[in-house]
Amino acid sequence: MGGNGGVGLVVMALLVAFLAALVESKCVSNPVLFNFGDSNSDTGGSAAGLGNVFPLPDGRVFFHRSTGRLCDGRLIIDFLCESLNTSYLSPYLESLGSNYSNGADFAVAGAATQPYSTNPFSLNTQVRQFLRFKSRSLELISQGIEGLINKEGFQKALYAIDIGQNDLSGAFGGNSTYDQVIAKIPNFISQIKNAVKTLYANGGKNFWIHNTGPLGCLPEKLSLPRKDDSSLDPYGCLVPFNNAAKEFNAQLSSICNELSSELKDANIIYIDIFAIKYDIVANYTKYGFESPVVVCCGYGGPPYNFDPNIRCGNPSSNVCADGSKYISWDGVHYTEDANAMVASKILTTDYSKPSVKFEHFCTA
Repeated sequence: MGGNGGVGLVVMALLVAFLAALVESKCVSNPVLFNFGDSNSDTGGSAAGLGNVFPLPDGRVFFHRSTGRLCDGRLIIDFLCESLNTSYLSPYLESLGSNYSNGADFAVAGAATQPYSTNPFSLNTQVRQFLRFKSRSLELISQGIEGLINKEGFQKALYAIDIGQNDLSGAFGGNSTYDQVIAKIPNFISQIKNAVKTLYANGGKNFWIHNTGPLGCLPEKLSLPRKDDSSLDPYGCLVPFNNAAKEFNAQLSSICNELSSELKDANIIYIDIFAIKYDIVANYTKYGFESPVVVCCGYGGPPYNFDPNIRCGNPSSNVCADGSKYISWDGVHYTEDANAMVASKILTTDYSKPSVKFEHFCTA
């Protein structure tokens, strides 16, 4: 993967072997994926749609160039695509060099379930973009254009949703109290529910829904001023932020249960990303990382190497030599090696409800 050091290399070697075995996918048809989300799964939408530039060191490992991903290499969604032996998802907004034969990525960095002035690509907007993509694809097929996803492909496709981190982060802004943050969560969840129901009404049956990760373990949040460390848990994460994430996830899980009962023949899989990521932070040495909360690409030095005014990519920022030793890439996003670890745990099905393999949608 990204690094070449010590225990990290051993763990990554195991991951490579594990993922390589999974590449022998049992899919009986070409797997088609559509992804909706934020920077955790944005393969270039923000760069293409908003003109944002994410220069090296973003993309320095594996791709060895900037790809519009906020990471030093591959994202979780990239590893999941590898497990199906299919190509990485092209951003929907990328007009040049894209391949949409296996789906599209509608995720955009900074997106939330709610629309807001600094980012127009809310979850609802992404779903509407998908509806446009589908209608246009079917229209072109009817005109004899080949190589596009047909009606059956859209029906059998997997619809992945990974969003909510920016909603919670924004809710904590403006000196909001914890109770005020919690009060906003039902509206965030309702947007995800509406997205699933809209996609279902338009033929989608297979849904793969990630909950949100431990917000309080992100160096960006940990670097915020605080009176003392009484709000930190034993692993150095902020309890209020993580408790809000847990409440978000509890409500999301309930909605997934509700939709599973309500939507006939729908397969709705809920993935506990929080549990996966928190385990990696809490047991970082077990996974070969040297620190759970120090940023690889940032500024400021210990304890977090994060400065909101000098982020990764700023000429004054510094970058670690070996990303395999770090969980956090830039204070908000994970390194490729950490993403690989998360993906490997997703693929075990131990964190899925119900326990279903990622490739279930293309094996029937």
